[in-house]
Amino acid sequence: MERNALQTDIQFLPGVGPKRAQLLKKELNVSTVGDLIRIYPFRYIDRSSIIPVSSATPDMAYIQIRARVMEIHLFGNKGGIDPEDVRFNAVKRMSVTVSDGTGYMELVFFKGIKWMHAKLKPGEEYIFFGKPAIFNGRLNMVHPEVDAVSENSASGQGSMNNSMTGVYQSTEKLRNGGITGKVMNRLMESALNMALPDIGETLPQYLMMEKGLVPIHFAIRNIHFPKDLNALEKAKYRLKFEELFYLQLSLLKQKYVRSRNENGIRMPKVGEAFNTCYNSLPFQLTGAQKRVITEIRNDMKSGHQMNRLLQGDVGSGKTMVAVLSALIAVGNGYQACIMAPTEVLAQQHFKNISKYLQGTGVRPALLTGSSKTAERRDIHAGLEDGTIGIIVGTHALFEDNVIFRNLGLAIIDEQHRFGVEQRAKLWRKSSCGLPPHILVMTATPIPRTLAMTLYGDLDVSVIDELPPGRKPIQTIAATEGRRTAMFRFLKEQIALGRQIFIVYPLIFESEKMDYKNLEKGYEQVVTAFPFPPYKTAIVHGQQSNEEKKFNMDAFAAGRADILVATSVIEVGVDVPNASVMVIESAERFGLSQLHQLRGRVGRGSEKSYCILMTGNRLSKESRHRIELMCATENGFELAEEDMKMRGPGSLDGTQQSGLPVDLNIASLAKDGLILNDARQCAQSVLDKDPSLSLPENRLLAEEIRRTKYQVRDYSRIS
Repeated sequence: MERNALQTDIQFLPGVGPKRAQLLKKELNVSTVGDLIRIYPFRYIDRSSIIPVSSATPDMAYIQIRARVMEIHLFGNKGGIDPEDVRFNAVKRMSVTVSDGTGYMELVFFKGIKWMHAKLKPGEEYIFFGKPAIFNGRLNMVHPEVDAVSENSASGQGSMNNSMTGVYQSTEKLRNGGITGKVMNRLMESALNMALPDIGETLPQYLMMEKGLVPIHFAIRNIHFPKDLNALEKAKYRLKFEELFYLQLSLLKQKYVRSRNENGIRMPKVGEAFNTCYNSLPFQLTGAQKRVITEIRNDMKSGHQMNRLLQGDVGSGKTMVAVLSALIAVGNGYQACIMAPTEVLAQQHFKNISKYLQGTGVRPALLTGSSKTAERRDIHAGLEDGTIGIIVGTHALFEDNVIFRNLGLAIIDEQHRFGVEQRAKLWRKSSCGLPPHILVMTATPIPRTLAMTLYGDLDVSVIDELPPGRKPIQTIAATEGRRTAMFRFLKEQIALGRQIFIVYPLIFESEKMDYKNLEKGYEQVVTAFPFPPYKTAIVHGQQSNEEKKFNMDAFAAGRADILVATSVIEVGVDVPNASVMVIESAERFGLSQLHQLRGRVGRGSEKSYCILMTGNRLSKESRHRIELMCATENGFELAEEDMKMRGPGSLDGTQQSGLPVDLNIASLAKDGLILNDARQCAQSVLDKDPSLSLPENRLLAEEIRRTKYQVRDYSRIS
């Protein structure tokens, strides 16, 4: 898609000009005619039918009526304005009553009143198009589109004369700058007339025939101006398939190239430390844990670099898998590092790992931002001379003065918390000339469609069973009116010797309102649970690491009954005696985050509860989230739903997340079947022609080289 007309600067498209071009560039990132054509409608309005006013109801999406103007009234700040004495700068609202003989409707205008007042003549008939609503008991439409009857014969949009009109993404600035929906349709028509002949086919003929795909010209014309519903569906399918196919082809080609690369550290044995640790475990590993360890072991002895994503729901035993994987590296004479996103989690990993390593002779160490200077010196020396076999740490491991003797395995927990640049530093720390094996772990369940895209070139392992003995967590939704009963229940639980988490949604750590909520909540808890006999600890992001550690330790050791915290405890905190998780303002959390928080309880042998406290008035989406949380504990089901509701880019609620490429038309939440099909198709192409050098794949090789498909390699920490 890159010959002359497509590269034309957007300002030279009829109807644009320099001012509008600037606006399109700023608001939609459109610089050329080709860019404009690749912006697709996000929905369509069928303008073929006119409905009687009497049939219109406020729950209809958009309607078109043909009606006569009966009366026009102008209003200012102080009420009605005499039509004989109009100063339009004083007019705030125009009300137009129309009728088609079956009923009356009010049309309301707040902008462009002078122009609309001149256009609409009492007694004349027009076609009005808009969203019906009810105000003060009367049916109305606010800012409908208006066409003279002769302009619009109930079917149409300009010379394209299609009954279905595309609706494009817009912004207030675009609308204020005169680029309305109607104008956008006209610009798109000009763009297609100018550039469609210059768009070349982007898929090989054999692939199009095999998949029954329509040609690119048909697809692009009908995605913007569908001839009918059938043509629109064919166009959508063609463009979605192409987008997902090239995305998967790019990822799988990277994976293929890397799997052919012999340069990986070969680790042929498991070693004594592994066996000692494995044989002295006080519990049996689950079948899923055993399967995953075998997959990791096979990778590490293959001579190729391992790049594996380990997905496991909250409490599924990923830490154990990490320890045994690290011991394989140690057993082959290499070091392993385990990276955690927070100090709290790093300290907890270290505590658990040290316990498992007893009797193995392997020396672990912990390096975080708050490690003391003398301690650091000792750790740096131990890493350089190889006496430290396994190091657990936070971002502190990225520092330049952290040098390994022979790093063989890097385990990264909750990968999305680390920036690409930071990960690159760790990659360069391997001193044996070969890249370390990589194991990326996440407790955020990732829907398959997203995993295949974000991590499409990794091998994926899933721990899909929980250790025996973990009891289901009962999840209850409650509003403010039930707070007294909730506090009574908490006291009963504390009397039974249990501990309680109470979490507040500190979305941004600087938000004053959030702090007020946390402080107010803490005061409320302390009032309801006075000392003595109750002890309450508090943990939030504004505390020093020492304060945080002191309070966390007090709770973990059972010296505090209640821990009031922000979502700082979301990842990995393990207190088996905590059996109740209260989440305040639960509607402010996403599903994945709620699920992570709930996973902090249910770690001991006692029955556990998660109480979701919400406001009385919830949006439809929030209510749906809360109902889902009460209905299922399956993290993968929740993640699928979360992606449908919030979109893939915000799934884990962090700014760094998002997709490796921008998808123009395909949706990972809705197009899972097309994605599977596209991936299988890409795999089959590469099986026959791994380097895409056959003549029939020339187009594929050219297309994959374009910047759009140069997918960031999420598997490597570079």
